[in-house]
Amino acid sequence: MTQDELRLSNTETGRADSSSDMHPASEADAPLAQRMRPLTLDEIAGQQHILGPDKLLRRAIESDRFSSLLLYGPPGTGKTTLAGVIARSTHSHVASLSGVESSVADIRREVEQARARKHIQGTGTILFVDEIHRFNKARQDVLLPHVERGTIRFIGATTHNPAFYVNSPLLSRSLLFELEPLSTEDIIALLNRASRDPQRGLGSRDIILDNEAAQHIAEFSDGDARKALTALEVAALTTPPNPETGSIHITPSVAEESIQRKMVVYDADGDAHYDTASAFIKSIRGGDPDAALYWLAKMLHAGEDPRFIARRLVIAASEDVGLADSHALLVATAASQAVDSVGLPEARINLAHATTYLATAPKSNRAYAAFEAAARDVATGRSLAVPPALRTPTRRKIATRTHGDPPPEYQYPHDSEQGYIPQAYLPEGRRYYEPTHRGMEKRVAERLDHWRRQFEAAARTNSPDRSEDRQ
Repeated sequence: MTQDELRLSNTETGRADSSSDMHPASEADAPLAQRMRPLTLDEIAGQQHILGPDKLLRRAIESDRFSSLLLYGPPGTGKTTLAGVIARSTHSHVASLSGVESSVADIRREVEQARARKHIQGTGTILFVDEIHRFNKARQDVLLPHVERGTIRFIGATTHNPAFYVNSPLLSRSLLFELEPLSTEDIIALLNRASRDPQRGLGSRDIILDNEAAQHIAEFSDGDARKALTALEVAALTTPPNPETGSIHITPSVAEESIQRKMVVYDADGDAHYDTASAFIKSIRGGDPDAALYWLAKMLHAGEDPRFIARRLVIAASEDVGLADSHALLVATAASQAVDSVGLPEARINLAHATTYLATAPKSNRAYAAFEAAARDVATGRSLAVPPALRTPTRRKIATRTHGDPPPEYQYPHDSEQGYIPQAYLPEGRRYYEPTHRGMEKRVAERLDHWRRQFEAAARTNSPDRSEDRQ
């Protein structure tokens, strides 16, 4: 046996086993998630945006025309599975390395074995690196020349943005595909298939999976197929069979225990959704932080979109707190931005902060009520003309030519020492905003009352019906 053949023999009996986790296990005692790993592209759940008919990745795999790939997405979305399916579709040998454990020496050993395999057997090698973001620059640089020469075809999987964690030269030589969390419908289909499959799944155990139970597992698996299948397997193995029929009935309560998440009666677009959101806002409006935090916790536990909650807080900050504490809008808006930038689970802290602030803040809806009154007048009443002093200079010139006398001059409030000059900004003297004396709006009320008294006094002084004019 030649030195190359000896090396290759050692490869096939040793390190090649490192790729076994990329293929479905045939052993009966292997975890369900391992046994149910897809064998073909058509078995992969979800990811139709990259694997659907005529999509680039599917065409590249089926034509065996790709060099290197980077698969980016959350855990349980099928990155390792997809790499295994690709290897099987292209009839390549798969070597697997871990970004956490593998060293530069491991990479060089795999490259040398790939070179020997190509020379002796004519078989190409796909080097799969899981958690490629854990490879530092030196280890990534070792890969680069071998990828360029075609000694190996590289597939990297990462849960971190490759733009920040993968070297630019390696990134530029790879096709990048983002895998998305599986939808609830995708996971339900996967659970049903696993419960019925007699060879690789649980079909031999006569599983009865309630629709509500499957829905609960799917919703609380966070788009992670592995987590969902593990929960299904736990439910099947820990539920005693029916003594008469021998079937194993997985009910919603069993699903709760298997995925360790309590099932909350909360439909995303039904009465429970709207009722809970209503209770949340009314608790804030009513100044009860304890109730508001409970309804917040219920919505988050049930899987409510945190952006929906953040939007409700921003609305409540102006609708219910208003000018009684204008900082409430700043707090609510900041919480909304935190939801987008931080995400769950940490954004729960920001939502709780804003909820408590709004619930304990002084309340006033007078600004909102004033706008609604003005809007009703606009929609149903006679349109009011803009007072002559407030019109544009061009309009003022036209009015002068038309009527002979120039219209009243606009008085610039900043020319006054107190920053206020009494003049009419709305004809007919209509009033919409009547502030309360709660919180910071009390100071607004005092200031506005002072201005209005000045305006009324000026109006009496300038009125043509003054008593001295009648004499």
